Amino acid sequence: MFRSSKRRTAGRKNFEQSNIVHDDSYISKLYSSKLTFYQLPPQGEITLDQFEIWAIDRIKVLNEIESQIVRNKSYKDIESSILPLLQQQLPLNSSNPEKLKQDRQKDYYSHFILRLCFARSKELRDKFIKNETILLKIRFQQLSQKDQQSFVKSLNLPWDFITQDEKSKISDQLFKSIAPSLQYQLQLNDEHSKKQFFDNENFIKLPFEHVIDLVSSRSIYLYKGYGYIPQFQQLKLITNEYEKHLMDSLLTTAHAFPSLDEDDRLLPILQHLSTNSNVSYQPDFESNSSDITASSIYSKKIQENLPLCGSQLMQGLHSTGHLKYIARQQFTLFLKGIGLNLDQALEFWQNEFSKSMSQDKFQKEYSYNIRHSYGKEGSRVNYKPWDCRTILSKPRPAKGEFHGCPYRDLSTDVLTSKLGNMGLENKDIMDIVEISTKGEFTNACTKVLELKSGINEVVVHPNLYFDRMRQAQKAE
Repeated sequence: MFRSSKRRTAGRKNFEQSNIVHDDSYISKLYSSKLTFYQLPPQGEITLDQFEIWAIDRIKVLNEIESQIVRNKSYKDIESSILPLLQQQLPLNSSNPEKLKQDRQKDYYSHFILRLCFARSKELRDKFIKNETILLKIRFQQLSQKDQQSFVKSLNLPWDFITQDEKSKISDQLFKSIAPSLQYQLQLNDEHSKKQFFDNENFIKLPFEHVIDLVSSRSIYLYKGYGYIPQFQQLKLITNEYEKHLMDSLLTTAHAFPSLDEDDRLLPILQHLSTNSNVSYQPDFESNSSDITASSIYSKKIQENLPLCGSQLMQGLHSTGHLKYIARQQFTLFLKGIGLNLDQALEFWQNEFSKSMSQDKFQKEYSYNIRHSYGKEGSRVNYKPWDCRTILSKPRPAKGEFHGCPYRDLSTDVLTSKLGNMGLENKDIMDIVEISTKGEFTNACTKVLELKSGINEVVVHPNLYFDRMRQAQKAE
């Protein structure tokens, strides 16, 4: 699926020349439509650079979709935000045939590359399916009616449009079944408007098991094992089928992962993309910001930029004069990421620990671990600040511990109180707590970042939150 100059592929599975397919009819079938369910696997060669760059470009689009969802934006708002980004990262409307073919190739390959990235866990699979389904919906609604019909026909789904004679025989039942939808979805309130729309609408007939969600809401007419729905709801059917297809495909991909273990070129790229989907951000833990010192950390200017996890660690340390091992790791690396150099870090920790122990004990039992985190002791690894995924992978804090993610670990009452202390309004606090109770912890932090700074970016790292808050602060 990809190539890289001056790399040996002899002896590796799936990389023999005989496996490379250059079939024009196959390629033509892959890119025959502007929209696809990505049912056929791509075949041929791309470079490792293309492999990574194309994946990153698609992740940028999916991240923006995720960001809009977190902020409870309407579908129209999501669409207006995504369309310009799509045109920039994944365009599919070039009038140049060769350029259009290249764009479709990039779109096709990038989807399959991200399947490899997001197939490894249920959390990643659910996130990928949700965002890819919205992307399909946006693209579908940009198609002309002719292209929409062509796309639906190409899917070979188990449904048919009924004839006018069949519609006439069950017209009363059909009208009753869709009347509520006409009012609430299409804003048709008077009977004349509803009847006029009904008379011009086509209906789809399909096995009822494909529309169980519509059956439970009583918004579909059932007859002899078939369901009848209006054409304006066909996108719901399409997205349902797409979600099922993606879930099956991702599970198949997950089962195939052991066969990738021998390829040391792909795995680092896939690991990077899947564990830090916001690939545009990497904490610059090498740099030393001149205003981040052992004393300036206590200033309001710095404190108000801390994410809630950072504030929790800071408050716990300041009140007790001590943090347990995981919390010390988390906070030491976070402070390192915001620009606190080693000398200032040692001074900061010694000042705080002096409340509960002697300087001699601190030097003997704790200073080594701080120097180790900065790559100055032991194996001298220059450790990176923990991202949200790493923090959430650690054990939950017990009583008297302050590490972890507050959106996951705090009770509703305590979380509500802490969000109030950040100056958020009650309505916003309720929205954030609700997001947290759904298990969308990074999304809750993303919502706080937007409310506090006005910056629209999905938070995948505590240091990203801090950096964006400082960015907004300096812009004031």
